[in-house]
Amino acid sequence: MDEPYIKLDQFLKWVGVADTGGHAKVIVQAGQVQVNGETETRRGRKLRKGDKVQLEKQSWTVDPEQR
Repeated sequence: MDEPYIKLDQFLKWVGVADTGGHAKVIVQAGQVQVNGETETRRGRKLRKGDKVQLEKQSWTVDPEQR
């Protein structure tokens, strides 16, 4: 069985950082988002439980089952 995941652009919309998928794409492709301490520019990056996402001074720990 596959582990549940959420894509980075969907996650940014879910936490309220991006209003639309297009807005999420711009944020990610600009290199403003870090996943587990590394800059991530792929908006389709699959996030799994326990991944850490940081944008500016905000940070979140991913739990796809909370959606």
